Amino acid sequence: MTNPLSDLILGFQDLVAAVPDLVQPLIVALAGAVPFIEGEGAAAIGIIGGIHPVVAAIAGAVGNLLCVAVVVLATSRVRTAVTTRRGGSAEPQSPRRQKFERAYHRYGTAGVSLLGPLLLPTQFTAAALTSTGVPPLRVIAWQAAAIALWTTAVTLVIAGVIRFAG
Repeated sequence: MTNPLSDLILGFQDLVAAVPDLVQPLIVALAGAVPFIEGEGAAAIGIIGGIHPVVAAIAGAVGNLLCVAVVVLATSRVRTAVTTRRGGSAEPQSPRRQKFERAYHRYGTAGVSLLGPLLLPTQFTAAALTSTGVPPLRVIAWQAAAIALWTTAVTLVIAGVIRFAG
């Protein structure tokens, strides 16, 4: 049985190889918008596909950040509509939601944003932060920092491995 995420990654790699050089960063940005691929996975796809590491990292990070921004803004609007309709009353939280709340109170927006990619896609973390009432611009700023950090780290590792192996 094949892994759908592996198939998707291979599909993006094949697409990067099949399009003209000027279009390749757009494919990498699209890959960056996919949960679980993220900016760092997209950068890897681009680098392996022959794109310069800096271009691949920027394209992957921008695609990831644009998707996160859309998720944050949509979640914020939904949260506003729901809390307005309920009159601000809170319903009982699920165990998963309680676990997230504990992590948020322990690490704050910065910690959850920076450490979140170890466990969840940035889109999921951003939606969870926004749904708790963290201001959207604050979520986007910290998610941008996390995306830049993780994409840069993975890009440096992959570029180093390719340079060492090549």
